[in-house]
Amino acid sequence: MYNKRIVFMAACLGLLLFGVTLITLGAVVLDLRQKFSLDGIAAGTLFSIMPIGILAGSLFFGPVSDRYGYKLLLVLSCLGLCAGFQGIAHAASPDILKACIFVFGLSGGVVNGATNAVVADITVRGKGASLSLLGVSFGIGALGMPQVLAALRQYYAWNEIVSAVGWLTLIMAVLYAVIKFPPPKHLQGFPLKQSGRMFGDLTLLLIGFFLFCQSSFEAIINNWTTTYLTAGDHMEESRALYALSLYIAGFTVMRLLTGSVFRTVPPRHMLIVSLLLMPAGILLLQTGSTFAVSAAGLILLGAGLAGGFPIMLGFVGERYASHSGTAFSFVLVIALIGNMLVNYMMGLVVQHYGVQHLTTVALAEWLAMLLLCSTIVRRLQ
Repeated sequence: MYNKRIVFMAACLGLLLFGVTLITLGAVVLDLRQKFSLDGIAAGTLFSIMPIGILAGSLFFGPVSDRYGYKLLLVLSCLGLCAGFQGIAHAASPDILKACIFVFGLSGGVVNGATNAVVADITVRGKGASLSLLGVSFGIGALGMPQVLAALRQYYAWNEIVSAVGWLTLIMAVLYAVIKFPPPKHLQGFPLKQSGRMFGDLTLLLIGFFLFCQSSFEAIINNWTTTYLTAGDHMEESRALYALSLYIAGFTVMRLLTGSVFRTVPPRHMLIVSLLLMPAGILLLQTGSTFAVSAAGLILLGAGLAGGFPIMLGFVGERYASHSGTAFSFVLVIALIGNMLVNYMMGLVVQHYGVQHLTTVALAEWLAMLLLCSTIVRRLQ
């Protein structure tokens, strides 16, 4: 037997680590460029390695967790995160650094998928609400790491801070080793036949492509907002970064509300609220001539985007309760491909047409999500 509350708390700590993982490389990239004398292209290569690792981890964790359970997978991924943190902090050459970043991303992808899947497994009712509450931990990790670096830099070198965070993941590995998790769903063999059937499940494919748009929407807002706000001396970089942090705050607070105050609200109603908040945020961001208006738009965007992953993954967990890990892998891989593909396409749009078209791309993504969401809800009903 396992304790659901303890498993949920352990999953929250794991997703907090994933939030720290995603933000760490960007937070120390200037230090890495200086240490290894990297130009812009070489630094960009570092950023491209990590999503590949996360994609591999997301593909890998599902069948393995269904076959062997979550304990071993989470222990090994925490050890991988520890190795990744130490490698980023102490790597002696660019090649070693690249290998460590791949391991870092691979382990982070496993932690992200496995923690979401295990929470879906232990939740009988309101999977979307529980996954939203779990997602708050991700926001805390993503918001907290830059603050920790900024606060401690006057006392310690950047690599000492990163190394210390890495040792915390080792403690997490020990914690996961002693906690009891749900047992494996399939004691013999991998569920390959069921995995093949998922390609023929139109509803699951539609959820995957909704998350394709959701993930890529989050990526372009995270990666291009500061450039958009500072274009043409519209806003100072420090204020643009603060506005972006308000977007993450709106995202995190909405997930907290979804998992607590709005826990009894039907998921389809929360999706409607989310899809209404997003165009309002885009409009304010597009027309905003002051910091207050732009910040309000980003807060609304964050709140609107908060529900996509938890609610859709909740649908997947209910539809594939006996193969939840494999099903989560299936849709998360589609989502990550969208993240990488649309982010690259956004770079081409910025290069050829200007960063002002960020809101145009965002509006197109919203329209696609609206159509996909209406179709998914109809099919599920």
